[in-house]
Amino acid sequence: MPKNTSIRSVLIIGSGPIIIGQACEFDYSGSQAALSLKEEGIEVSIINSNPATIMTDKVIADHVYLLPLTVDSIEKILQERQIDAVLPTMGGQTALNLCIEASNRGIWEKYGVQVIGVDVAAIEKTENREAFRQLMIEIGVGVAKSKIANSFLEGKEAAQQIGFPLVIRPSYTLGGTGGGFVHKKEDFEAALSRGLQASPTHEVLVEQAVLGWKEYELELLRDNKDNVIIICSIENFDPMGIHTGDSITVAPAMTLSDTCYQEMRNQAIKMMRAIGNFAGGCNVQFSVNPENEDIIAIEINPRVSRSSALASKATGYPIAKIAAKLAIGYNLDELENQITKTTSAYFEPTLDYVIVKSPRWNFAKFKGANRELGLQMKSVGEVMAIGRTFIEALQKACQSLETNRLGLGADGRQLRNLEEIMHSLEHPSSGRLFHIKDAFEMGVPLESIRKATHIDKWFLVQIQELVELETELKRYSLSNIPKDFFLTLKQKGFSDGQIAWLLGNVSEDDVYNRRRELGIKRVYKMVDTCAAEFQAATPYYYSTFEEENESIPSDKKKIIVLGSGPNRIGQGIEFDYSCVHGLLASKEAGYEAIMVNCNPETVSTDFNIADKLYFEPVFWEHVREIIDLEKPEGIIVQLGGQTALKMAEKLKETGIRIIGTSFEDMDLAEDRGRFSDLLKDLDIPYPKYGVAENAEEALKVANEVGYPVLVRPSYVLGGQGMSIVINDEELEKAVIKIMKNMPGNRVLIDHFLDRAEEAESDSICDGEEVHIIGMMEHIEPAGIHSGDSSAVLPPFSLSTAVQEKMDEYSRKIAKALNVKGLLNIQFAIKDGKVYVIEANPRASRTVPFIAKAYDVPYINIATKVMLGKNKLSDFKIERKLEGYAIKEPVFSFDKFPDVDKQLGPEMRSTGEAIRFIKDLDDPYFRHLYAEKSMYLSK
Repeated sequence: MPKNTSIRSVLIIGSGPIIIGQACEFDYSGSQAALSLKEEGIEVSIINSNPATIMTDKVIADHVYLLPLTVDSIEKILQERQIDAVLPTMGGQTALNLCIEASNRGIWEKYGVQVIGVDVAAIEKTENREAFRQLMIEIGVGVAKSKIANSFLEGKEAAQQIGFPLVIRPSYTLGGTGGGFVHKKEDFEAALSRGLQASPTHEVLVEQAVLGWKEYELELLRDNKDNVIIICSIENFDPMGIHTGDSITVAPAMTLSDTCYQEMRNQAIKMMRAIGNFAGGCNVQFSVNPENEDIIAIEINPRVSRSSALASKATGYPIAKIAAKLAIGYNLDELENQITKTTSAYFEPTLDYVIVKSPRWNFAKFKGANRELGLQMKSVGEVMAIGRTFIEALQKACQSLETNRLGLGADGRQLRNLEEIMHSLEHPSSGRLFHIKDAFEMGVPLESIRKATHIDKWFLVQIQELVELETELKRYSLSNIPKDFFLTLKQKGFSDGQIAWLLGNVSEDDVYNRRRELGIKRVYKMVDTCAAEFQAATPYYYSTFEEENESIPSDKKKIIVLGSGPNRIGQGIEFDYSCVHGLLASKEAGYEAIMVNCNPETVSTDFNIADKLYFEPVFWEHVREIIDLEKPEGIIVQLGGQTALKMAEKLKETGIRIIGTSFEDMDLAEDRGRFSDLLKDLDIPYPKYGVAENAEEALKVANEVGYPVLVRPSYVLGGQGMSIVINDEELEKAVIKIMKNMPGNRVLIDHFLDRAEEAESDSICDGEEVHIIGMMEHIEPAGIHSGDSSAVLPPFSLSTAVQEKMDEYSRKIAKALNVKGLLNIQFAIKDGKVYVIEANPRASRTVPFIAKAYDVPYINIATKVMLGKNKLSDFKIERKLEGYAIKEPVFSFDKFPDVDKQLGPEMRSTGEAIRFIKDLDDPYFRHLYAEKSMYLSK
């Protein structure tokens, strides 16, 4: 069946601000779906309140509505624009819940809007735990013993009937919110109460806990002819009991028998057909008994999910793009395979490589939080790695995480306390993978590790082999390692840094140079979806150590954009937005644009955004060899946050050109002490400060500048390690903590301007001219991290004189730092005097917000300025904001209910929303301003 020609305009519902459990994977899916529909000549409108995403940019949709995700907002759009259909499957649980609410209020029927990609009845069947259970029983699919409860009494009766251990699953929640395991009777009442409160319908499923069973996911697509294909099988490294978003996952499934896999396929297809008659994507989760391979269904999600983004990047099959086309009537055999360009989309991808996804946590931002992993998701981001073997991909994933690990261990950060190691294996947290390796190094038998973790023996054998290889390596020196053994180490994912550490007395560069002498270097393989059965046309690559290199450099002038790695608090989706615009601008400027990144949730790692995509760790060894191969004109580091900036020094040392502001000038801004000296030379006010290298020096500085003081390490993002202290005792603790967590980092001690107002500016400089793209006034006072503050654009209460000083200082600093590209400056205002707190010559989290508020593509402009293709005077910049735009942070404290929620100098928000107001009498603004007055009066 061809396209439904009655659908001429579609509304896509986004997922709103980034929160734990619902992150930028939906930005990726929504963006891909929008572009897919536009290809078909369909007018696309998007509603989403998140200003940091590329999804809410004019390059993605015809009409973008930056409005609160409410039924009232949707009705406003339907009154303003003729919408034929709504696609609610690309915005996670938020979009589905909003679709149901609008349906219940008769909105779709009232305006003649068709729901496509899913039917509302299907959502109801999958989200209502009891309805789902009954349906599975009817179609003969196994489920765990369970009982629905809408009250405290019903929950207690269910527990008595099923017996412990139990799992509590609230209905209509995301990321496992409110759910959890109950091992003992005395813990049940509190857990039941939490679950009932978390569910919007006050309903929970009390279920038998199949702890220790294996967990799998299948990604499916179905068309209007009822053809169903399995895009990807995903196996959880961790057993049942850990939320799949917090589990290491592997694709394709590694330890599944063919018989069990075929039965799982059959059940998944049966489940998808049973929940409703719709065309689109679906995610199904199963649990398998490792003893006898009995299968039970856990849940089915009739929408793209977190795993859909992973599966798309893993296979090269663009699930959201195809799902959008299926939703408007196409069938799978009518669509082109996006990779081969010669076969149809009605095929199941075949992988000749292995994918490993590893979560990234930020527990340091939630002090006092329970770090044990369970049913409720706690990770803030993830990385994906591609290798020829599981262990190669696993080591690359460890290198991608940006937790200062060189791979899976072998880097001097091993745990050596056996009691702590065994506790970690039995009570999983963010370090368990590394502690499994530590346990093997301590001589713990494999079977003991398997019993403690319930992780499949096959995975453990792979990790154990690393320990054996390390033992063998220690027999050699760098000069006499046999070539074959050296090659084996690299094929097993060992980084040059790990090998250097294991050998001792040699550097990473020594190892790099030695293996290059031996002819051992990376080659690049294409991600082709069909195990090379058909020729692929998409330049999407990963590295390994073999003979044939499939990435042939062109003779075009090239620019490499370094991505931002995994999302975490302080470095989020706004840098992906920046990277996408950097790639597009580089292409427009006539360069071949090459992307290097390892985050599967992002649009920048979609294979049709860059001219060439290397899905690799943003880790020096990997970046270095891509540069060796491609020989680019230069590298853009300004757009990838601290991840890319940290590589600037290595690039400079290696003689590789950095596009835009030089390393020396970026380093001057990052080094808080030297930057304060620069401000002094420029006659720009700044808080009194001093720099210390130990606690004794810090005490001396603090007493000179006067308490309260702001204590912070140099070279950090998101306020990491910052604190405000009021006496010597607090200062000593703060400094010792910084020295412990960031050895070798100097500590800057500023006099803290108590009860000062905070503001910031973003600007672009072309080396001569400076354009102030926006000035924002914060609602919260100085002392609360800018990422956790509500910011108003333009300022609402700062005097003209103050704004003029901010403008003057921005221009002075831009020129003094020789900025070429972007610059963010933060100010404190006290008693009418403007002080500069810090300057960051790079993309900031506020640039996307300003770009959306003023409707100006500032990153695109800044990139062309960096490339030297344009001066600022070449651009005609027209701002379109009427009234004010407000950026309001969003937090995920509900995942950590026991932590201190007090805001301070260390950033803790996970996302942000934008709100437009016409004037300062707006009730929303008055509420925020009342909070500001309260803060300043304290």
